[in-house]
Amino acid sequence: MTQQKLRIGMFGYGCVGQGLHDVLNSSKGFKADIVKICVKDHNKKRRLPMSNFTFDKNEILNDPNINLIVELIDDADEAFNIVTTAMKAGKSVVSANKMMVANHFRELVRMQEEYNVSLLYEASAGASIPIIRNLEEYYDNELLYSLRGILNGTTNYILTRMHNEGITYSAALKEAQEKGFAESDPTLDVEGFDAKYKLCIITGHAYGLFLDPEDVFHYGISKISEFDIKYAKEKGFKIKLVPYVGKTNENTITSFVLPRFISSDKYLYNVDNEYNGVITEAAFADKQFFSGKGAGGHATGSAVLSDISANSYGYRYEYKKFRQGTVSKYTREHKLEIYLRYNDEKDRELFGFEEVSEYFSGRFYKYVIGVVNLERLYELRNQLSGLDVFIVNTGRKVEVK
Repeated sequence: MTQQKLRIGMFGYGCVGQGLHDVLNSSKGFKADIVKICVKDHNKKRRLPMSNFTFDKNEILNDPNINLIVELIDDADEAFNIVTTAMKAGKSVVSANKMMVANHFRELVRMQEEYNVSLLYEASAGASIPIIRNLEEYYDNELLYSLRGILNGTTNYILTRMHNEGITYSAALKEAQEKGFAESDPTLDVEGFDAKYKLCIITGHAYGLFLDPEDVFHYGISKISEFDIKYAKEKGFKIKLVPYVGKTNENTITSFVLPRFISSDKYLYNVDNEYNGVITEAAFADKQFFSGKGAGGHATGSAVLSDISANSYGYRYEYKKFRQGTVSKYTREHKLEIYLRYNDEKDRELFGFEEVSEYFSGRFYKYVIGVVNLERLYELRNQLSGLDVFIVNTGRKVEVK
């Protein structure tokens, strides 16, 4: 296969942009020219001469000599404008923007075919873990039962520090921010949005359904307390934020993002700090485990470089599961066993537990473990942020009666 000479126009030069620049310059087997980098801050000091930069996006988008756009900005709306403008002009695109891809997934897939271009976004779903490419190529005809994992390095770092060092959530979050793993406004990470967007992208490649992120239940870690960590440790668990997607029958899937108890005999138990891990379960390949760094410029930059290299050989996602159409339905009618820590009995009653296996009511803390329907959690999604509660998926399978 002939390798195309790439002339790159890049948008964004933050953590990932600089990481990409480093790994591209260190690559021995692949070369590409970054013709121009578009940034928005006129006053920020750059480590490259200003002749490498522009503040006008059209200088890149309208340059006929630039044949690949690399989009690495944090504004999802502007990213969508840049990406779609480039595709309409016949330019292929590499992106790391999970919010942009997840929110416009179906339209972006359509546009690739309409304008005969490629959009690659491996870095948007697992940072350094090549999960999308594996789903596209290795699992293209595999009967995939489920996929779950740790997809957010920020929350995993916070939870690791709380478990290992006994520090508070706020102290662990501050550490994550100081190390560059968390933004000054960490909402997207700690509330589970980031993991949900990644899960929606993975679902498109694993099962061929392009879900609206609004339809997927997510719950983060911002309400976690030292009591929850203590309970988990006493039971031999760690708490991890785990997105899940899996089949409920032959043509239907369900998905959600929830903290989960992980026992020491499970793969994810030793995935700590800013690392990510993904577990696939399939009919023929059985269970497989992928792990790698989930935060940091070089880790994400390496995934972007992989997409750039693949693009130079004309690689495109084929969306094979979508074209096969074997999965056609999505449901939230799915029972989960959850741990609920709460204070007010009225809050507990909101969950409508179908059955209870464990209950504790102490002076300072109360908790219950019982079965709820995912649809009920989804109905409560707008109330949960205002409640003094914390929810964890126990991970135990609920037998359907």
